[in-house]
Amino acid sequence: MISPPWQKKNPLWGASNTAYARWLPADYEDGFSVPKGWNQSKTYNGFSLPLVRQVSHEILHTRNENISLDSSYTHMLVEWGQWIDHDMDLTPQSASTVSFTDGADCSHGCINRNPCFPIQIPAGDFRLGGGTMKCMPFIRSSPACGSGQSSFLLGQLQPREQLNSLTSFVDGSMIYGSTASLARKLRNFTQALGLLAVNQEFSDGGLPLLPFAEKKSPNPCALTRDSCLANASDVPCFVAGDSWSNEHLGIQVLHTVFLRESNRIATTLHQLNPQWSGEILYQETRKVIGAYLQIINWRDYVPKILGPEATEAYLPPYSGYDESVDPRISNVFATAAFRFAHVTINPFLSRLDENFEENPSHPSISLHQSFFSPWRIIEEGGIDPILRGEIFTLAKLQTATQMMPEELTEKLFHPKKALSLDLAALNLQRGRDHGLLGYNSWRRFCGLPEAHTFSDLQHILNSSYLAHKLLKLYGTPENIDVWIGAIAEPLLPSARVGELLACLLGRQFQALRDGDRFWWENEGVFTHRQREELAKVTLFRILCDNTHLHHLPADVFSTSHFPSDFVSCKSSQIPRVDLTAWREDSADTPCGPVPLVEGAHYVQCKASVFFECWPGYIREGPSSITCNVEDREWSTVLPVCRDIDECEHSQENPCPSPQICVNIPGSFKCACQGSLVPSQDGTTCIGRLG
Repeated sequence: MISPPWQKKNPLWGASNTAYARWLPADYEDGFSVPKGWNQSKTYNGFSLPLVRQVSHEILHTRNENISLDSSYTHMLVEWGQWIDHDMDLTPQSASTVSFTDGADCSHGCINRNPCFPIQIPAGDFRLGGGTMKCMPFIRSSPACGSGQSSFLLGQLQPREQLNSLTSFVDGSMIYGSTASLARKLRNFTQALGLLAVNQEFSDGGLPLLPFAEKKSPNPCALTRDSCLANASDVPCFVAGDSWSNEHLGIQVLHTVFLRESNRIATTLHQLNPQWSGEILYQETRKVIGAYLQIINWRDYVPKILGPEATEAYLPPYSGYDESVDPRISNVFATAAFRFAHVTINPFLSRLDENFEENPSHPSISLHQSFFSPWRIIEEGGIDPILRGEIFTLAKLQTATQMMPEELTEKLFHPKKALSLDLAALNLQRGRDHGLLGYNSWRRFCGLPEAHTFSDLQHILNSSYLAHKLLKLYGTPENIDVWIGAIAEPLLPSARVGELLACLLGRQFQALRDGDRFWWENEGVFTHRQREELAKVTLFRILCDNTHLHHLPADVFSTSHFPSDFVSCKSSQIPRVDLTAWREDSADTPCGPVPLVEGAHYVQCKASVFFECWPGYIREGPSSITCNVEDREWSTVLPVCRDIDECEHSQENPCPSPQICVNIPGSFKCACQGSLVPSQDGTTCIGRLG
């Protein structure tokens, strides 16, 4: 039995700033909070855990020029994975960046002292050259309230849990923000049109760009430019709903495209429904964008990753919202499983001209040169060259001997090698910080055979090379970190993950779909006709409608040949979503046309109509009217929207007797005179009791 919406059994499932779900118990060194590897002398199953930097350097590190390319999929598939991940999970690190015990800065020390958990650099690592860098900074994730040390205050000890600062659901939070304050900051309130704010200083050939964040000194988005250039402008970071929106050019491009698409939809809805307020336009637009993201992700992206067999097993046809399904993001998904795509990132970012060839004015660059560099979009040709590169350049193919290019293991986020981070080491350290159980435990969770011997591991990985490497470092399969074990597995047929990742990803995407009561297919979220139109959405059409591109492959995730596989943006071959399905007909009601209220917007909802006064007006009377279907009549009492300056300029009192009009700064109200007080419904004044 489905509970009514106001009586949800688990109202906090999927809410922001709540703990990740634990599909298996946490595994800490002390069983409570301390991560494994904290005490390097401690052994597990008779062996010490290897340093995460050692695992990265000896197993994952691959020279940029030695990678293999994916013959089936483009780099847009990789970009989409990160884009949608930023809608589902974000783990905040500890608010403190200094040791709780002695105040030492976590970015400088090499000793484990909460929240500092630095990544030690092993002997023989070239990073030790010169003796200036003995560790990479790492700060532990913030614990959820009531877990770890804070559980002492509640009198019931609970192992340390980590927070998801976003809503779990795919709802466009990376576009619109996950807090009320950020959401308001991203909006354009100069007109009541439901628009997002755009850049006021620059455009992309007439198309809008993301607005700038507040300028900071030093500018974190000038890391990749030559500050010695005399004409180097100090372009600040962009601002969007995701705090990582400036991470690299590929993600900045998708943010820009969906900013434009949101404003395009809002503008169209305003033309269709001029009676809607800016707030209704904004909310309805976000609802449509959320549906777009869900459809493209589950229909076009996930099956390519899981492969046909796992997709059929974990994502059967949708059968409706199930309130018993927990839609929270699991800790293993956020911290390990969905980080599989890190080994599919191409180390080069291509920028192509209109013929999909190298752009002579702004040539391709190494990936690390695109980190935190919005200035490249403004000064080096806009987003179109980057988009052409993303949909034409191949993704990296994950193989046993070519896991992660040095762009990510040696040059992450910093242009100077001595200061760079290592993405593989960060992933492994984060898994230990979060208390994730090892590789075998998760295979057992998924009902898969475990590896107990070299022969078992060799068989599962289909690689004696990887089995030797892993056992040399870990000693036993029982100690292997889940992330490295999962990405080491051979790919399933027509998939881009192995059997363990297919299980973990499949379970999560199933829970996110079936446990979301606002899923686009759920009855009552959209009308039947609206669902029919939404099903037509394609990333092809979104890119065509919001860029200067004229031809694209129909499936921008799959490899193509130019120009034979490309389709004109003007072609009717790829349909458009017809937004007239959202038009409200004010005359199409059992009670006849909706009564007009001067100075008010309105929106219809089944048999009711809700009014909202224009900015600068204040409402008196009810906020809604209802159609009595039996009598075919509207409620007799209509609201009145009065200009806030009306009482100042009116010759007569506009308030109902015996109230008087009172001016207050920026507003006005009808107040009771003398000893009179408002009646319970606020429509008149009555004498004081007693």
